[in-house]
Amino acid sequence: MLIFLLQTIWLYISELAGKDLDAGIIFRFLLYMSPKLIPLVLPLTILVTSIMVFGNFAEKYEFAAMKSNGISLQRAMRGVMVFILLLSAVTFYFANDVIPWSEYKSVNLRRNIAQLKPTVAITEGQFNDIGDINIKVDKKSGDRGQYLSNVIIHKKKTEVAGNKTVIKANKGEILSRENSNTLSLVLIDGNYYDEIHQRDPHKRNRRPFTKSYFERYTINIDLSEFNNVDLTEEQDLSNEKMFKTNELRYEIDSMSRHFSSEIKNFPENVYIRSGISTLSSGFTPGKNLKQKPENLIEIFTIGQKRQLYESALNNLNNTIQNIIAKETDYKRQEKRLNKFEIALHEKYAMAAACIILFFVGAPLGAIIRKGGMGLPMVVAIVLFLAYHFIGIFAKNSAENAKLTPFIGSWFSTFIMLPLGIWLTYRATTDQGIFDADDFLRSISKFFKKIVRK
Repeated sequence: MLIFLLQTIWLYISELAGKDLDAGIIFRFLLYMSPKLIPLVLPLTILVTSIMVFGNFAEKYEFAAMKSNGISLQRAMRGVMVFILLLSAVTFYFANDVIPWSEYKSVNLRRNIAQLKPTVAITEGQFNDIGDINIKVDKKSGDRGQYLSNVIIHKKKTEVAGNKTVIKANKGEILSRENSNTLSLVLIDGNYYDEIHQRDPHKRNRRPFTKSYFERYTINIDLSEFNNVDLTEEQDLSNEKMFKTNELRYEIDSMSRHFSSEIKNFPENVYIRSGISTLSSGFTPGKNLKQKPENLIEIFTIGQKRQLYESALNNLNNTIQNIIAKETDYKRQEKRLNKFEIALHEKYAMAAACIILFFVGAPLGAIIRKGGMGLPMVVAIVLFLAYHFIGIFAKNSAENAKLTPFIGSWFSTFIMLPLGIWLTYRATTDQGIFDADDFLRSISKFFKKIVRK
């Protein structure tokens, strides 16, 4: 736990240190972040301890003494197995109650810290809202993170929707004075692009804009709202990690119903908007139309034909854009739904992993017959990395709908299950991990059968 906690400090210390935050706030932040490390800490802990303990028993011939007195490996493991079952139940309670609470607390505290110190709110590689601008930077540097590189800014306008003003700069610097409610963002070597909003539709079609280059450009941001922040304030922020199992089931059911309803209604809406349903509404030919034309479009003038073609083309383009936008929205909703389902299954998978990894580590320690911090630690880390990376790849695939959420959540655990069964069988039958003589005998018997045939 200490090792992974130090990793958390390394990840966030650059954002927390030097921001006039007292030790109590930093301690609370780390305290709220600690429970989320349990899914990483617990599997490695069980592997290391089980391999070390049973490796010590085997290395000091404790198992040999037990077996000479009629005590089998299963009986020797019985007490620890009861403890592992209790630990599994506690782990489920922890995943279902403590981790959602810590996630809620840490997200709210970090949001409040970000409002208190805007430099913390600027996260590298993504857009961040600060005042009336939306800013993205590739990298922050400096002792306070005040130096920025590759800055992109979208300025907000209350009267016009969308990103009409875009500013790009190669470098930037955040300047502020103590007890000041104004933050100055100095941009160096960049371009300013602004779309001009026109009320006249004819002028709007020309898409007028202004573009300029600057060597130095300063943006002043009002921080009066940022500096009046209560760090104990909590808002209704939510993600899939903040819910318990019953709440996750309710959210999954609601999201599934809404998603299915949208998919069902969208084709009907596209059909209605296309106007196809009105084509059979009835057409009464004019008095001047003596005979039915081969092509209905021929009854219109050239100007009317042009208007019809433009209307049909605009209708088709709007439908295509609507379909593309809906496809993106459906993928986003599907990914969010998958995340909620993964979060539900992970609570059970974490509890089951405690039992399965014990049956991997304990017999493995009895087989390799090595205790201490040497070989057992190496073997445990290798197994843990395999378990962890398989879980990450499966989870990412499940989020993108390449795997079902159930398989994505349980995949790494299912991989370890046959390994645990096989190692337990080898240990109880006093066999090593790999018996070369037995393998060669099996190969020899196989080839003898082929020769006889």
